[in-house]
Amino acid sequence: VIHEKAPCADSVHKILCNHTSKSRYFLVGTNQAQTKHRVLKIDRTEPKDLVIIDDKHVYSQQEVRELLGRLDLGNRTKIGQKGSSGLSRAVSAFGIVGFVRFLEGYYIVLITKRRKMADIGGHSIYKIEDTSMIYIPNDSVRVTHPDEARYVRIFQNVDLSSNFYFSYSYDLSHSLQYNLTLLQRPYELWSSPASSAEEEVQTQSKQDCFDIFEDEGLPTQVVYGLLNEPYYKYVWNGKLLERVKDIVHHDWLMYIIHGFCGQSKLLIYGRPVHITLIARRSSKFAGTRFLKRGANCEGDVANEVETEQIVHDASVMSFTAGSYSSYVQVRGSVPLYWSQDISTMMPKPPIRLDQADPYAHVAGLHFDQMLQRFGSPIIILNLVKKREKRKHEKILSEELYPAVINLNQFLPPANWIDYIAWDMARYTKSKLCNVLDRLSMIAENVTGVLRTNCVDCLDRTNTAQFMVGKCALAYQLYALGMIDKPKLQFDTDCVRLFEELYEDHGDTLSLQYGGSQLVHRVKTYRKIAPWTQHSKDIMQTLSRYYSNAFSDADRQDAINLFLQVYQPSESKPHLWELPTDFYLHQKNTMALPQDRRSYTLWWSEGILSYLPVAYDEVPCEENMKKVKVKRVNRFDESIDIYTEFFKPYELTSFDDTFCIAMTNSAREFMPKTVGVDPSPFTVRKPEETGKSVLGNKTSKEETLLQRKTAASAPPPPSEEAISSTSEDDSEDDRDDDGSVSQRSTPIKLLTELKSIIILLIYNYIHLYGINAEKYGIHA
Repeated sequence: VIHEKAPCADSVHKILCNHTSKSRYFLVGTNQAQTKHRVLKIDRTEPKDLVIIDDKHVYSQQEVRELLGRLDLGNRTKIGQKGSSGLSRAVSAFGIVGFVRFLEGYYIVLITKRRKMADIGGHSIYKIEDTSMIYIPNDSVRVTHPDEARYVRIFQNVDLSSNFYFSYSYDLSHSLQYNLTLLQRPYELWSSPASSAEEEVQTQSKQDCFDIFEDEGLPTQVVYGLLNEPYYKYVWNGKLLERVKDIVHHDWLMYIIHGFCGQSKLLIYGRPVHITLIARRSSKFAGTRFLKRGANCEGDVANEVETEQIVHDASVMSFTAGSYSSYVQVRGSVPLYWSQDISTMMPKPPIRLDQADPYAHVAGLHFDQMLQRFGSPIIILNLVKKREKRKHEKILSEELYPAVINLNQFLPPANWIDYIAWDMARYTKSKLCNVLDRLSMIAENVTGVLRTNCVDCLDRTNTAQFMVGKCALAYQLYALGMIDKPKLQFDTDCVRLFEELYEDHGDTLSLQYGGSQLVHRVKTYRKIAPWTQHSKDIMQTLSRYYSNAFSDADRQDAINLFLQVYQPSESKPHLWELPTDFYLHQKNTMALPQDRRSYTLWWSEGILSYLPVAYDEVPCEENMKKVKVKRVNRFDESIDIYTEFFKPYELTSFDDTFCIAMTNSAREFMPKTVGVDPSPFTVRKPEETGKSVLGNKTSKEETLLQRKTAASAPPPPSEEAISSTSEDDSEDDRDDDGSVSQRSTPIKLLTELKSIIILLIYNYIHLYGINAEKYGIHA
């Protein structure tokens, strides 16, 4: 029997414990207050099939105890036997990630540890801290396979404790705007058949919580769409739940996202304002840096991440009464058919266009998705280089711009895709140009959803997104009445807090895609980074270089297996036997299209008629089918703020609560000196802050440490020199006019260091008898 803390909006909020017998697992889920329970029964006698029974009944606490007591008694070997139980508890958990099968029977993946990361309108967002994978069939019926263990190891290479997030009552796959869009629906579509225990509550909620309208004779209601059908592009366990989503009550289904979630508190003269950053990584065409580039044949691009920043007045934690503001921007690989040859190990593999696309078919598919989700205008900020001595990044710029021109000629001028091309790397080298000032000018003119890209969509992209987010933050605070004009300056507590949030966001996404943290940061482009940062940049580059060369292939296999892009079968080759995963991600290339999309009318039907409004947010008949109608009222225990925050059924310490541990502008950044202006919008010098720009030490401690280090250190490179240590921000040793760049000295040192590291790796591999050529390393 499994009695777990399960995901739910109404009943299944926790799965208290996990019990088992030889023939069945029982999952007993409860809400936060432990007043309502649901039970799932999983058959363990089926060797390869998954048999789940959900009776849909809502049990009280006493009823579920009696049920477990009867099951315990019925599963004892002898009637009246004492001492040994017929049921054994297996595990306590907080939710179900999903069910997966390789070559034997099914496994269930459970969340056994969680940590609260954010709170939005009383809805808690959790990060998965630990999981448990349990084999369902009984040992007596298990049919073993020699390759099963290897598939399990590959599947578990996706570290679920690393940046996977979920919520019991808030849809993380959609934006706040979508979740709070008021939709009108007929009562017939309101809810699925309810048990008698639910009918009374539903009747009460109709009377107390909803405004009723008459529309063509049909009564309708206004509800908040918090439990919509998820946007599966950003759901990472959708395939793992596909087998059961139509069998079990939707309260059991919990969809997880991959990416980043962070929340910080901005205190404005004691008034709390929460700044939340949520990044959703796409599960389509997902993978690692050099193995996933460009777009697939369905228009999904590599490293596509939707970043949403939410600002709300935390003095009122309610969607119905609070003030909220949300801004969304996107990053993603250049939407073309392109890749890089990594057959030999080198820092900058050549970029190649894999397929001619004269009618911009794949770009059209990609921007069709964006128009449907965001509406218009779509704005492209392309940070790829435009001038190079040897063509590298420029290949992509020369292909993307004509594609946008081709697509725009068929759209109404009011809905054209805006294209902004800016060679950020070249501007960085110039002493006369301020990179961040130029980004601020671009940000001020952005009025729609911005899609930013460079080559990797890591370092340059994160800095650009930060500057756009900083500009948006000013307008958000202004709209909420927190500041008197929409302008924020650097070196204020507010911007320092926001910059730290974005740096964590960038580091996390960079680790997931590139294998290392950011190489170049906002301080690097502001040219205030200490010279000690250069050594850290080199180490991050080497880490990224090593990861791309040696571990990315294994990580890619794990992602393909976890997302069920590849499903093991006796009738096809094993995952590790495939020479490439191209056809796993380009499935449409294996079949003739039945309905070829028009090259001129390249958008989906219905989208154009609603622009500039996003089609997904229009309450049309098609979208109603995607919505799971869920009441949201003051009696809904899934968003009981008191129960969620104080946890009356647990022994907790107030000092350990999430709100106390959250990053706080007054505690972390404001000077401790008496008489200092406590406003987070006051510009402060670095030595005045309580937290230095270099870390958690005070400025005085940092200054002393730098003096000691500088006494025995070589002279630092010039601050204008930003090393070209990453593929993302790499530069040629010479400018286009042939003059020697000031950066040639650090590049030379870095090149020599890379050569030494590669030689050491080669010797190590050769020493242990490993075929070095297999990894592209040649003497």
